[in-house]
Amino acid sequence: MSWLFALIGAFLGAGLADASDDLMGLAVGAFVGWLFGSLSRLKSRIAELEKASSPAHPAPSPERVRSAPPTSDLPLPLSSAPVVPAVSPASQPVPAPGWSTPPVPADPRKAEPPEMERDAADARRAAGMHDEESQADWRAASVFERATRTIRFWFTDGNVPVKIGMLVLFFGVAALLKYAVDQGMLRLPVDAWFALVAAVAVAGLILGWRQRETRRAFGLALQGGALGVLLLTVFAAFRIHHLLLPGVALGLVVFLVAASAVLAVLQHALALAVLGFTGGFLAPVLISSGSGDHVALFSWYAVLNAAVFAVAWLRPWRVLNLVGFGFTFVVGSLWGYQYYTPAHFSTVEPFLMLFFLFYVGIGVLYILRQPEVRRPYVDGTLTFGTPLLAFPLQAALLEGNDFAMAFSALAVALLYLVLFAWLRRREGFRVQGEAFAGLAIAFATLAVPLALSAQWTASTWALEGAALVWLGLREDRRLPRLSGLALQLLAGAAFSWGLLEHGYALAPGELPVLNGRCLGALMIAFAGFFISWRYERMRPHRGMVWAFFLWAFAWWALAGLREVDLHVASHQTGSGIVGFTAFTILFATLLRNAMPWARLGWIVAVGIVLGVPLASITGMAADGPFDGGGWIAWLGFGLVAGFALHRLRDPLQRALSIAHVALLFTLPLLVGLELSQLSREPFQLADGWTHVLTILPLFFVLVASWRAPRVVAWPLADLFPVYRMRWFVPAAGVLLLWWLAGLGQPGNTAPLPFVPLANPLELMQFAILLVLWFAVRDGTFAWPHGNERILRNALLLATFVTLTFATLRAVHHATGLAWDYALLDSMVAQTSLTVVWSVVGMAAWIAGSKRVSRPLWLAGALLMGIVLAKLALVDRAHMGNIAGIVSFIAVGLLLTVVGYFAPSPPRRALEDPGP
Repeated sequence: MSWLFALIGAFLGAGLADASDDLMGLAVGAFVGWLFGSLSRLKSRIAELEKASSPAHPAPSPERVRSAPPTSDLPLPLSSAPVVPAVSPASQPVPAPGWSTPPVPADPRKAEPPEMERDAADARRAAGMHDEESQADWRAASVFERATRTIRFWFTDGNVPVKIGMLVLFFGVAALLKYAVDQGMLRLPVDAWFALVAAVAVAGLILGWRQRETRRAFGLALQGGALGVLLLTVFAAFRIHHLLLPGVALGLVVFLVAASAVLAVLQHALALAVLGFTGGFLAPVLISSGSGDHVALFSWYAVLNAAVFAVAWLRPWRVLNLVGFGFTFVVGSLWGYQYYTPAHFSTVEPFLMLFFLFYVGIGVLYILRQPEVRRPYVDGTLTFGTPLLAFPLQAALLEGNDFAMAFSALAVALLYLVLFAWLRRREGFRVQGEAFAGLAIAFATLAVPLALSAQWTASTWALEGAALVWLGLREDRRLPRLSGLALQLLAGAAFSWGLLEHGYALAPGELPVLNGRCLGALMIAFAGFFISWRYERMRPHRGMVWAFFLWAFAWWALAGLREVDLHVASHQTGSGIVGFTAFTILFATLLRNAMPWARLGWIVAVGIVLGVPLASITGMAADGPFDGGGWIAWLGFGLVAGFALHRLRDPLQRALSIAHVALLFTLPLLVGLELSQLSREPFQLADGWTHVLTILPLFFVLVASWRAPRVVAWPLADLFPVYRMRWFVPAAGVLLLWWLAGLGQPGNTAPLPFVPLANPLELMQFAILLVLWFAVRDGTFAWPHGNERILRNALLLATFVTLTFATLRAVHHATGLAWDYALLDSMVAQTSLTVVWSVVGMAAWIAGSKRVSRPLWLAGALLMGIVLAKLALVDRAHMGNIAGIVSFIAVGLLLTVVGYFAPSPPRRALEDPGP
């Protein structure tokens, strides 16, 4: 069939090309069509080869074997050759004489009229679904592949030439009439031209009717084309040349559309109905004069839709319903975009309401006309597409009148509520009733933000998208799911565009929370959470679940942060964000306990973890984190976090330990930042006090969680031992970072005098190292391989470094020298370091000898070697003053003492346990 596709491509290419390039368009179109046909044939051939090489079909099920008639009732083959049985004679059942298989009664629920069976067969052939295997392949195919198969079937199955001929003829007649009007060729006698065209069309209609039995496909196509040409003729005669009175034209249109519907119903011909109604809907579009007379256009469409409704009352033809639905709302939207003004409201609003009611009713009729075995099926396009298209059009008509939009939403919600109440009493319509109930809830919810100037577009699309995703998951249909997911993205884009267009700032008279922007963002968030929840319950897909969960959480955060930014005073913004975070944690906790969705627990965990950066940000405020009512927000945050940790224990939430650790960091960080602020204002303490007060609460919490975990680790005290290292290690790391930063601090203690080794900064540094030493010794900080010696040696080295900086700090305060690198050039500082290092080295030397610890003795000896090198390289330059002399004398005396107590390293090195 490559030649057929080449012809079609040539026709389309020549039609789409410019007048000067029609030959090139014809050639390119023919080549593309031939290539498409070749690829299609090649794909079919590959599919046949794969099917031929696949294993044999599975054996029939026992039910089918039992239901088969006995072999004695089978017709004899025409050939006289003996028939070889498939199994041995012993295994064959021998029927009793005179016995025959009783006929299996047909299931009355599955019985369908012959015409419906033919329609179903046509639909299956159009979809490429000839058997169960093909149906499975159809369900697994993508949307593009399904569309390609359907188009290929239309152009390759049945009477292909007449199909293409009627299609080309329809557009040709339309183009001819329009050209004749534009060129003024229909001046005289115009009525004769119209009569001739109508006579030819009537002749074609009669010929098609007479061929309905012998050549069904040809006859139906000819009837459909003739009806379309008649509709075009009537509309042109009335609309362009005014040859017909309005009443006569309307009567003829009603007659032709009714004739098309009657012929389609009598002949059970869906294609005839589609062709006839397509011509009727295209007529005013193809022969439009550009005047924009909407009353005539919509009256025409009202008549056509009434006919579609009448057909839907008798036949469940979904394609016909979609044809009317698409033409009505697409053409109506295009007219409104080009011509609508508020002056047209009174003449447009009735038609919009009528079309909306038409297709709500047609959608219900389609479900009612389904066989009982297909009752759970819901037409998502009409059920959700009708309000999806009609309500934005209503909003365009009522632009600027938010309360009217709110009442419209309430009216739609009431309509769907009535439909739900009616369907829920009928057996087999539960899914459709639930769909109407969801729409009723959605529009009732939407009425609130609309009354308060909400973003109606984004809200409508988000709610409709959530309903489509629910329907697609419920019925395992891909197209509704994809449509619903796309609507979510469009809702977000529409909302963002609204913010860019109308601004982010506060609107006049806008109320906190109860305003359009906040409620619109919340609706998008709730729709996203609903989609994520339904995906996790009905079609587990980690990527989709997390994607829409994060999408929803982002919109929730946007709504809350905007309200805080616009409705909270600037100096209380931090407290407002803390309060919003606490409310989020509380809401997610209650919702997570009310519904079995553990994903909500992640919101709780993330909210508690955010307490750490929020405490840091609010602590940088000029008056501290508790100023301006901040203590109320943080008190609420702490209480809510503790409540959440307690409620998320059963069932145990993942990442709960991380949230608990974050809370253990948040509270001491807040208190420390507040104490630091108070030390500056109003007490005006020096930087040594400020630096210590910042870390003191964390130090106490660490010690308390180490010594009394059941008190500090509430409400997870019983679980705390399992993950305590997740708290101890980072807390100890923060303390060590503070210790490292404290080395560079001068440690001023005003208003108290500075005392070496007894000032707040150095006492805190030594206390941290001492606590960590004992924690390592009793196994709280266990090294991964069980060797704590490395940790203890590191702490000893840190103690030595602390003592060194304490010496320099004492020199700074005693001499008044500046606290910078120039301090090292002072001979007093160098002498002090020499003496202190010598004392430390001597103590290590002697302790190593007494404890029989060769490493400790060697450490002292190494330090004394460093001291001697320092004397030779640094202190020697100051031998002319008292400081240099003191250095040498002190080192000499200390070495003498060491020589007396520990002259040599211990010999029992193998028994040494180490420091």
